[in-house]
Amino acid sequence: MSPGSVEMGDIKRSRILNGSSRKVDSMEARLLNFCKSGLSLDDEATKEALRLFRETKHILFAIIAAPDSGNPEDHERFWFASVLYTVKQLIGGNSVNKGNQADNDTGFTLYQILKVSKIKIASFLNEMPQFFIKADSILSKLYGNDWEKKLQAKELQANFVHMTFLCRHFKRAYQDFFLSGNDLQDKSLSAVANGGGPVSTYLRFGWMLFLALRIHVFSRFKDMVTCTNGLVSILAILILHVPIRYRRFSLDDSTRFVRKCDKGVDLISSLSNIFHASEVDLLETSKVANNLIVEILNKTPRPASECQAEELKDIDTDAFSYFEGLMEESSLVSSIQILEKDYEDAIYDRGELDERMFVNEEDSLFGSGSNSGGSVTVSGVKRKFDSISSPTKTITSTPSPRGSPVASPVKESSATASIKMPPPTPVSTAMTTAKWLRTVIAPLPPKPSTELGHFLSSCDRDITADVSHRARIILEAIFPSSSPGERCVAGSLQSASLMDSIWAEQRRMEALKLYYRVLAAMCRAESNRLRSRNLTSLLTNERFHRCMLACSAELVLATHKTVTMMFPAVLERSGITAFDLSKVIESFVRHEETLPRELKRHLNNLEERILESMAWEKGSSMYNSLIVAKSSLSAEINRLRLLADPLPSLDAIAMQYGAPTAIPQRTEASSDPNVDTPSSPQRLATTVVSNETTGVTGEHNSFVSPVKERSSAFSAFPGKSRQPPLQSAFASPTRPNPYGGGETCADTTIYVFCQKVLKLAAIRIKCLSDRLQQPNLAMEQVYRLLNLVLREQTGIFFNRHIDQVILCSFYGIAKIQLLNLTFREIINNYRKQPQCKPQVFRNVFVESRRYGRSGHETVDIIAFYNRVFIPAVKPLLVKFAPSESSVEQSHGSEDTEKSDGPSPGSPGSSPFQRLPDMSPKKVSATHNVYVSPLRSAKMENLNSHNSKSYYACVGESTHAYQSPSKDLTAINNRLNSRRVSSRLNFDDPGLVSDSVVAGSLYPSQSSLHLTSDSVLSQSQSQSQSQSVLLASSASPIKHK
Repeated sequence: MSPGSVEMGDIKRSRILNGSSRKVDSMEARLLNFCKSGLSLDDEATKEALRLFRETKHILFAIIAAPDSGNPEDHERFWFASVLYTVKQLIGGNSVNKGNQADNDTGFTLYQILKVSKIKIASFLNEMPQFFIKADSILSKLYGNDWEKKLQAKELQANFVHMTFLCRHFKRAYQDFFLSGNDLQDKSLSAVANGGGPVSTYLRFGWMLFLALRIHVFSRFKDMVTCTNGLVSILAILILHVPIRYRRFSLDDSTRFVRKCDKGVDLISSLSNIFHASEVDLLETSKVANNLIVEILNKTPRPASECQAEELKDIDTDAFSYFEGLMEESSLVSSIQILEKDYEDAIYDRGELDERMFVNEEDSLFGSGSNSGGSVTVSGVKRKFDSISSPTKTITSTPSPRGSPVASPVKESSATASIKMPPPTPVSTAMTTAKWLRTVIAPLPPKPSTELGHFLSSCDRDITADVSHRARIILEAIFPSSSPGERCVAGSLQSASLMDSIWAEQRRMEALKLYYRVLAAMCRAESNRLRSRNLTSLLTNERFHRCMLACSAELVLATHKTVTMMFPAVLERSGITAFDLSKVIESFVRHEETLPRELKRHLNNLEERILESMAWEKGSSMYNSLIVAKSSLSAEINRLRLLADPLPSLDAIAMQYGAPTAIPQRTEASSDPNVDTPSSPQRLATTVVSNETTGVTGEHNSFVSPVKERSSAFSAFPGKSRQPPLQSAFASPTRPNPYGGGETCADTTIYVFCQKVLKLAAIRIKCLSDRLQQPNLAMEQVYRLLNLVLREQTGIFFNRHIDQVILCSFYGIAKIQLLNLTFREIINNYRKQPQCKPQVFRNVFVESRRYGRSGHETVDIIAFYNRVFIPAVKPLLVKFAPSESSVEQSHGSEDTEKSDGPSPGSPGSSPFQRLPDMSPKKVSATHNVYVSPLRSAKMENLNSHNSKSYYACVGESTHAYQSPSKDLTAINNRLNSRRVSSRLNFDDPGLVSDSVVAGSLYPSQSSLHLTSDSVLSQSQSQSQSQSVLLASSASPIKHK
């Protein structure tokens, strides 16, 4: 872009902002009125809100001034709400004594903020991350670098999704056992919600009692499994107390209720079978719920076995308490009022969601938005909750098959075979996955097995005590028994700290047992490979053990869908980085054969996140290896301060998180070679200059490795490829690789990492190319360009997301190849990708220099393309400029492709990454036909030729009520009208993310509006093959 163009754009923007600045006083006046009249805030809270608004108002004005930015009033309301929520959380919500409203200067809730600003909760949660991304530096300056932890915005988003699922689950269970509000003839027993239809008073009582459990008992660990156990225990209380005339069930139903000889129905055992819950947890939670009824409602319990109530007939009541008159009409409404008052007092100074609204989705703030699979649909626009925790992303995972260890014995029994099983839900999926931990991992001993003990003692010295000591410190840091300075909400209730301690101890034990189990399997495999039982180099590596512990803890947290400890929290508490964790993910899954499918998918999603952005962030240990493998990048890595900090000691972690500090006797201070990384990165880089000059910077591959078979980009499932030895992955970057000729371990590590990045990029390029309906030639050129950028302009990826480079590569190839493709179309179709996050194209990291000082800022993808991408990549991009002969050849190849149809596999001569076939794969451009290989478990049951392939077809039916063979014949006839050049290949060991398949089957209908995609050329006199057309800066991205 010419300097003149930049100046004109700046002048235009300056005029717009000057016009907006004249409205500052009126906007501040509206905010002042919002605080005083709407929320009745005191002077101190109002002053802080105005202060934060004044610091961030220039960002708001820039958004409003952008073309096609939407309604300015909407932006203003969202900004006011974000400012007030930030003030609430960082100033008023976390520094006061709980339950003491007199000391609270900012006694308002998020519910009140949204109600006054007339914003739906789902809309606010979708737009809120944009405020925090834009105002990051300002919030750090005002409230410290740890403002994001104190704000807990991601936890708020995850909690909203979880509570929506839990409330639906509770409503479904309640309506299965009791008459609903619409079924009640006695209207006095029905409460009318603010927004519409009747809701049973019993249902509302149960929900309020559940909220009391969350506030007073599940104070810190509000995971989905624990909350579901709470709901099931409350359902048991309702069964014991709700009058019989409102029941839908019969205790004589043997398919649902389990009997204990002459004592009647075992209610706890029956409910645990129905909801896949733990009987022990249900009993404990029921006792705690009874204590809440005693302390909050002042009800007097009696042993149920001594009562003669009609509701207790034919039920084994030995383990229950009974409250006479609890469900009487005269006291039920007052009990609900008491519970609501207790709930209001508890959340008044915490700024949390008012979770009472979930019991009635007609609430004015609940809106028309619906939640499904971690995404919120608001007004027909699908927005992803990718910024939420990793457990949330696995919420929509399909439950494990019946044959898996997760499958319930009750579901397998013949007695329940006739039950119409409801479709899987996020809650039921979480419960079945938790059952795997309970049935497979929990019974294991909390110490190294005999086999693992032999490996630990066979090292150069016995390291059994070191391994146990390290595990105790790391797991105590991840699952602390208590939180310093935290108080129980209700002073007289001591259940919260007790339940927190029990929960933390249970999760520690699960993670510890899983760690020992997988470690033993890894040692067994390494021993067989090396033909030696001495694994000192691996088992004495500190970083390796911490990664294994972090991976075990993350799987436990993901199983329970924990809100308060979301990824990457385990990394910080373990002292490792995301890049470190990626080294053990594949090995972890390969050596734990019983791992449920949901947890494999979770690890797959984590690996994608690491490859796409987390490994490229500042402080990633990837840079410590990259600076050795490619010393030419040392200056840029040092200038941006990207190197990771040294691994913190166990003593430092124990001191920070209050873990046990009893240290066993040691003969070595530290066995992790990465701890001793030289403090001078320049000196570190110069030690391998000889490697760089002997072929590392070759034309076709800057990262040379002797390992020929590499692991796939998606390593959550085992494939045919062999992963490099773990010793090399965790050795010091400068250490020579014992498995390669003259290479360092950093060379091998970076090569494997880049291969995975390219594999992931290839899949996303192909998906986006299919959406854009671009020819295979363009797709391959985009991949070639990205490959060149990764090798020769690696710095483009630093502090950025690989999708940002992919989007720019698409547009650059489109310009140089004269394709009819605009940036608007690229981003519009990218919005439909399952991994899309708005901040990818709205906020791109760029360096800036103002007033003589260097810094950084975030710009949209088009500004990044013009300012950074084109100046750096132009020498690579011009290589793709077509000549006259190549244009004719490319047209000929495109015609051939069109006549033969797209081949599911990559052509043999194509440099494009060989991609695994997507399953289900759409095999017709005109018909809704998808093909996938039959599952191996079902294939074994079929008697036929081993050489045959069995395919399951998903999509539109050919004809109604006809045999599968006829369906397949009809599908083949329809597909044969368009010749396919090669056979579908489902033998590739790679794995395509399920999110990719889901996005292909259910693409979002959201759209992104850009202004006209005009293009500015550098000079009209330049040759077409030597010039790269820039994206117009007058085509900003629409901000809602």
